[in-house]
Amino acid sequence: MNLFLVILNMSITASFVALAVIIVRLLLRRAPKIFSYILWAAVAIRLITPVSFTSNFSMLSLVKFPNNTGTGFMGFIPQEIGMQKNPVVDIGMKEISHFINSSLPVAAPMASANPMQIIVWIGSIIWITGVIILLLSSILSYLKILIKVRTATLFKDNIYETDQIDTPFVCGFLNPKIYIPIGMSDHELSYILLHEKIHIKRRDYLIKPFAFMLLIIHWFNPLMWLSYALMNKDMEMSCDESVVNKMGDQIKRSYSSSLLTLSVRKKGVLTGSPLPFGESNVKARIKNILTYRQPSKRMIAVYILIIVALVVGCTSNPMPLQQLPLESSQSLYSGYNINQLMENKTLYVGSASKVGGLIGGMAKPTGVEWNGMALQTKAQPYGVTVNYIMNDSIHGMEEREINNKTFLRNSILLLSLIDNVDIITYSFVDNLGQNDDMVNTLKFTREQADKLFGMDVRYFAKDETSLRQLIDRLDNMHFSEINNTP
Repeated sequence: MNLFLVILNMSITASFVALAVIIVRLLLRRAPKIFSYILWAAVAIRLITPVSFTSNFSMLSLVKFPNNTGTGFMGFIPQEIGMQKNPVVDIGMKEISHFINSSLPVAAPMASANPMQIIVWIGSIIWITGVIILLLSSILSYLKILIKVRTATLFKDNIYETDQIDTPFVCGFLNPKIYIPIGMSDHELSYILLHEKIHIKRRDYLIKPFAFMLLIIHWFNPLMWLSYALMNKDMEMSCDESVVNKMGDQIKRSYSSSLLTLSVRKKGVLTGSPLPFGESNVKARIKNILTYRQPSKRMIAVYILIIVALVVGCTSNPMPLQQLPLESSQSLYSGYNINQLMENKTLYVGSASKVGGLIGGMAKPTGVEWNGMALQTKAQPYGVTVNYIMNDSIHGMEEREINNKTFLRNSILLLSLIDNVDIITYSFVDNLGQNDDMVNTLKFTREQADKLFGMDVRYFAKDETSLRQLIDRLDNMHFSEINNTP
């Protein structure tokens, strides 16, 4: 089940990257298709690796992601979701996340198994079944092709001729061969063979089956099927353009005519190999061939810089918010960094970077030094424990009351901004030598906060204006009013 959840998280991340690549393809439609082809590597990297490096240039920073601190893992669906009483996912879009979360089943207190555990288990069984079916289907399709070409005769070099096929293609992994149908004219053969040799030179005969293996693993994601189809289209078009570059514009019409003639009219099941000359997208490929113009060296250099920047931007994770420069003190509102609090608002207490960002944006209590935090996410009640070391003795009832009010105000704000947290705990270690490192705690629960305001305090986190209203109401409350809430 854990593997299935990892695959789901990688697939969601890759979906955002795929959408970015699709948009960029449209913007670069006049550029040589080799650049669009290279861009799909970013999607492949996201489908392969669950973790990545962080960068200020990450394109994923355009969406509010649950960027888990330090790990480089984009955790939209928590690994412990099957154990949560109130399951929570965060896919970076608030409305969609709320819709999904409202549909997830809540655990029954007396049930032997959490409903989410059963759902995840069933999902993993369906996923692995789909993988096995598609893999076997792909292997059978490839074996059928091998049977068809087993009687092929050597034409020259690594080129074989047979009457069992309708279109030229490359087949083989370790020692790729070019297969051509019998009866092709020498004129057609010259540029068609060049097309297939370019496939071999670029290792497309390995790239395509590898991409199909990734598609098999992520078969449940419709965007990955679209991405695979578009990648194949870019692969073939870039190969067509290479042929035109090498043989000149004068072959465009005859090359297009051969492509149309040899195109496969009956399309079979998508497989990882071989690479047929007239595989698909014939109309689009012919149009691209006829309108293609080789760009200048200066434009090629510009395209290379753009593609490199985009690949880095798509394969890197956003910088954790606590690593970003803090807002200036001028943005503070009654001691709270409103911008930082709104940026770190999260549905899930397990988003350590978000919770850390929230604590960093809170009003600072006096006489203590922050000493890390602990998150309780295994089972309800979900909690945040903020650790402090006392570095200054607080004298007087009034001074202590002000400091305690700060902690309680901060607790209510955290309960407002972290959707599924139940308890906020503050832990204090006295290292001043007065109490022999005694640990004291202060707790505040969601039930207390909601009772104090007569409503769900999460309402105040909907926007900056509401959050400021919450801070104003807390400022106007007396400490005893807050502290006496049962």
